[in-house]
Amino acid sequence: MKYPKCVAAAGLAAAVGIPASARAQDWLGVIQLDPIQVPMPASHQHGQETAVSGGPLGISAARDGAGTAWLPDASPGHGLMRHAGPWMLMFHGNAFIQYLNAGSDRGDRQFGSVNWFMATAERTAAGGQLQIRSMISAEAATVGRCGYPLLLQSGEACQGEQLHDRQHPHDVFMELAAYYRKSISQRVAMEVYGGPAGDPALGPVAFAHRPSALPNPLGPISHHWLDSSHISFGVLTAGLYGRRWKAEASVFNGREPDDTRWTIDLAALDSYSGRLSVSPSSRWTFQVSAGHLTEAEQHADGAREDVNRITASGTYHRLVDNRLWATTVAWGQNREEGQATNAFLIESSTDLTPRDVLFARAEVVQKTAHDLVVEMGGEVFTVQKYQAGYTRWFARAWNLDAGLGASAGAIAVPQSLASPYGGRVAGELAVFLRVRVR
Repeated sequence: MKYPKCVAAAGLAAAVGIPASARAQDWLGVIQLDPIQVPMPASHQHGQETAVSGGPLGISAARDGAGTAWLPDASPGHGLMRHAGPWMLMFHGNAFIQYLNAGSDRGDRQFGSVNWFMATAERTAAGGQLQIRSMISAEAATVGRCGYPLLLQSGEACQGEQLHDRQHPHDVFMELAAYYRKSISQRVAMEVYGGPAGDPALGPVAFAHRPSALPNPLGPISHHWLDSSHISFGVLTAGLYGRRWKAEASVFNGREPDDTRWTIDLAALDSYSGRLSVSPSSRWTFQVSAGHLTEAEQHADGAREDVNRITASGTYHRLVDNRLWATTVAWGQNREEGQATNAFLIESSTDLTPRDVLFARAEVVQKTAHDLVVEMGGEVFTVQKYQAGYTRWFARAWNLDAGLGASAGAIAVPQSLASPYGGRVAGELAVFLRVRVR
C-alpha cells in the first residue's frame, strides 16, 4: 500500500475543510504548483543574515524543525505552496532509492527506498497562527517490515526478534498533529501542539528533518539516544517563547511503535519531557532536554523497559548564495534498568556548489549486549561509526530535484565483539538516487 503525494495532500485538504473546488484545482496537478517561498534570512545582503517575519514575534518560518523543535534561522526551504481561501497549503518530500551493502558477518544487502512526504495547511486563527500537519512514509513497503541493513543500529523488535544491525522502517503515519502559536505580549508568545502522531519536546530536530542529515540515506546509530521519540502515538506539548529562547513541556506515549507499521498505536500519555532551546543568532540553535519514557523499549519477549533520557545539542547553519553549510553536534544519555549509556554524534553537510553536496557523520555510542543481541551478559561496549558521502544534482523538472550519490562508512568495535562481527572493522556502501520537492 502506497500513499502518493497527491493523495496525502488531498486528504489533508479535506481534513481541514478546504472547499472541494479548491482541492480539485490545486492538487490534481500537484507537481505544477509554485515553488514554496519560505521566509528565510537574506543571505545576499553583504553576506549577512537577518531574520524575516514568518510567525508570532516576527520569528522566521525557517526556524521550524520537526514537531516544535527549532533550527537556526539560516535554514533553506524546499517545497511547494498554494493558497486556497484563508489556507496556505505546503507540500514537502524527500526520497532515496538506494542499494545498500553492509559488510561483516552481521551485514546484509538490500535494494529499497527511504522516504517521507509532508503536507501542511496553515492559516490565521483567533489572533494566532494555526498549522495542521500530516506526514507519511512508504518505508514499510519499500524497505520491508524489519527495515534496512545498518551496522551497529539497535532499537525496537520485529517479528518476535530484537532488531540489531538494521534500521527499522518509519511508520506510515509519522505525524498527524495541530500546532497553534500566538503572541501574548510584544516579547512573549505561547504554543500548543498535539495529535495522534507527533514529536514531543525531547531531543534535537529529528534526523529526517535536520539539514545536516538530509543528504544522508542512512539513520544514525545514536538515534535511540537522541530523537527516537519523534514518532509518538499521542502527544501534547505546551510552551512559552521569546525571540531567542523557548521553554516547553510534553506529555506523550513513549512506547516504541510495534512492527505493524500501517496502524496508529495509541496508548496512555504517561511519559513526559521538557526542553529549553536558545537561538542566540541566525546561525546557531542550542537545546537541552530530558524525559521519562514509560515502557519505551520493547524486548523480543514483549516486555518493555522504562527509559530516562537526557540530550544536549548545538546546530550551526551558514547560508550564503543559497548554499548551505549545516552541522549538528549532539550528546544523549539513556538510563534504563539502573544502567546509563551515552551517545555522541557530529554530522555535517555542505553545498560545495549549487549541484555538489558533501556530507559526513561520526558517532561514538555505548551499547549493551542486549542492544546488539550478543550473549555477553550485561556488558557495555563502546562502538564507533564513520561515514562520508557525495551527491551530484543532475536534473530539475516539475518542481523536483534529482541527484545521484554514494557514501562509504566504517565501523570499529572492541575486541570482545570481533567474533560476532567477523573482525574489529567492517565497511558499508550505499549508492542512491535522491529526489526532493524543491
